[in-house]
Amino acid sequence: MMRTVDAQRVAAPRERVFDAAADVERWPDILPHYRWVRLRETRGDVRVVEMAAWRPFGVFKWPTWWLSEMWIDRSRFQVRYRHIAGITRGMEVVWSMEASGGSTNVSIVHEWGGPAWPLIRRPAAEWVIGPIFVHGIASRTLAGIARQVERRAL
Repeated sequence: MMRTVDAQRVAAPRERVFDAAADVERWPDILPHYRWVRLRETRGDVRVVEMAAWRPFGVFKWPTWWLSEMWIDRSRFQVRYRHIAGITRGMEVVWSMEASGGSTNVSIVHEWGGPAWPLIRRPAAEWVIGPIFVHGIASRTLAGIARQVERRAL
């Protein structure tokens, strides 16, 4: 099972961090590595969002794309995703936020069994997709959300 964890302490109140993390349709406006986020469907508490981002490699940018079911749990300060299309189909993602004084500890956990590729499923997930693509995009997303909410906290 591939598991990546990105975490950061954000110098802003938990409610503000949560609102920015949950407002995914605005991410392309505040996060330069996001190409687009589109709300495709709403089914009760579940939103289906199409997301596309760039994974930069120096001057080169690799395009990525996925479709997710998304749940916003304001009572637990969590945003959850299940990837339902794209190379990362089946991936589970949880954004969690814990208040710590006037700051917020944020973590993003991605868990996944890997792509449906016989023989290279685990190496592809654990050696390439997880550490290079998932972590590469998630760490930039978390840092960008932190910059945005910390600016507003001043």
